[in-house]
Amino acid sequence: MIYLDNSATSKIDSEVLNEMMPYLTENFGNSSTPYSLGKISKKAVDEARIKVASLIGANPKEIYFTSGGTESDNIAIKGVAYSLKNKGNHIITSIIEHPAVLETCKYLEKNGFSITYVPVQNDGIINISEVKRAITPSTILITIMHANSEIGTIQPIEEIGKIAKENGIYFHTDAVQSVGKIPVDVDSLNVDLLSMSSHKIHGPKGIGALYIRKGLKISPIIHGGGQEQNIRPGTENVPGIVGFGKACEIAKRDLEKNMVQMTFLRDELIKGVLQNIKESYLNGHPEKRLPNNAHFRFTGIEGESLLLRLNLKGIAVSTGSACSSKSLEPSKVLKSIGLENVDSHGSLRLSLSKDTTLKEVQQVILELVEVVEKLRNISALW
Repeated sequence: MIYLDNSATSKIDSEVLNEMMPYLTENFGNSSTPYSLGKISKKAVDEARIKVASLIGANPKEIYFTSGGTESDNIAIKGVAYSLKNKGNHIITSIIEHPAVLETCKYLEKNGFSITYVPVQNDGIINISEVKRAITPSTILITIMHANSEIGTIQPIEEIGKIAKENGIYFHTDAVQSVGKIPVDVDSLNVDLLSMSSHKIHGPKGIGALYIRKGLKISPIIHGGGQEQNIRPGTENVPGIVGFGKACEIAKRDLEKNMVQMTFLRDELIKGVLQNIKESYLNGHPEKRLPNNAHFRFTGIEGESLLLRLNLKGIAVSTGSACSSKSLEPSKVLKSIGLENVDSHGSLRLSLSKDTTLKEVQQVILELVEVVEKLRNISALW
């Protein structure tokens, strides 16, 4: 199989798996226990926390392990909302956020909070002036994703963070798609909270982290035994945490090399598709996008049919975010950048990884050309 759906999940790295194995077997202790087996696990968790923090320029004490990006987003948004509800009830987000953010905001709307959904331009980039305009005296949080999970556009997070800081507003970013793929530094980005997920960077599933800037107090949304400084109680997933730490260590070590390689392959893919398939278009900003993301639309094609035909040829791609792919509705992200429903349904996301080869990219281009032609020959839309 040629796997080009790495924005949904990535293959676990062999180095990561090797690092995890002892904690799935002989070093199985609960890290909260006081005897030697527990202390071995505790030490492994502490070391992993250092590695995760190092990748984003944070202090290890600012890293809180969670089950993944969705839980991190929930803790960040609800935690700030509940903590500051006596100060204000207004939250600013964008209309192209991941469902983990949008659904959390919808929940808060039903519980007394006011949400402003900032629009994006046709290239998928947020207009900073819209963020400024949305701020009110009751604004307590701005939450804007670093890079979009569908079209790969990278948002001006640093500038938005400055606006938030100038106005005394907490700023959260969902960086699940960007961490480990492009440089991410919490101080440079001016963020107070940042969500991460392991399985997007060749680590195990079911583990993620939330960065919370030192001194920032948020209300926990889960209550229990006091782990993770009471922010996220529950027995630590030691093997997952160890794997996540190793994945972050590798991502930092190989970041520049992987960025260069994936950017080259992404650009070859984009050029090959646009030059060889008439009426094919790139969705999102042509340059301000993740190095591993290429998102296309094809006139006269239904994206789901394209996906299934490619799957029969051993090529795994997607039509959008895995967390919203079960919906038959047109992508909210694509509608937000001005695409009609028929164009939204005719779109395809191809996301590369450090393991993707030039030969695979070239093969995908050839197969895409053939499949698009065949589908257009039987399409009533073409």
